[in-house]
Amino acid sequence: MLIQLSRIRYLLISLLWVFQMSSFGAESSDSISIYDALRSHGLPMGLLPKGVKNYTLDDSGKFMVHLDEACNAKFESELHYDLNVSGRLSFGQIGNLSGISAQELFLWFPVKGIRVDVPSSGLIYFDVGVVYKQFSLSLFESPPDCVAAAHPPNIEEGRLIPTGLEKNSDGVLRSRFDEGDNGREVM
Repeated sequence: MLIQLSRIRYLLISLLWVFQMSSFGAESSDSISIYDALRSHGLPMGLLPKGVKNYTLDDSGKFMVHLDEACNAKFESELHYDLNVSGRLSFGQIGNLSGISAQELFLWFPVKGIRVDVPSSGLIYFDVGVVYKQFSLSLFESPPDCVAAAHPPNIEEGRLIPTGLEKNSDGVLRSRFDEGDNGREVM
């Protein structure tokens, strides 16, 4: 009787281990690259830098990309990629995006989403809060080279990352910065 219980326990543990390994493999999408996943969702593969090998993508479209190091890529403006980039893929767009910032003049704005307009228009939009930054879709046809960034652009380097944009009562856009309790706003 004791031998049968230990065999059953061994069988259950083995089954649990096999189940864990198979569910891990399903989530890590080894069969296709993240670039193929972007294309299959109607997005250009150049939205992520060259050389991404480590990522997860589940059936709901939620993904996490792990880069070897934070880096910057140059398009019409500069993009910063954190070590981890995540979001939710759906056809023609990425929602709930985190880990990418876009530079406009001397300010860095977190990119919250990306969407492709009607593909024949040749336009792609980056949601940076209240406004959408428009780019030519052709800029993102292939993954960009990405130059290592020591750390993300931030206040310590003299570059600010706004936490959002808002219009004041006069209709002027203002940037909000998360700098603690000093309440500083920049126009």
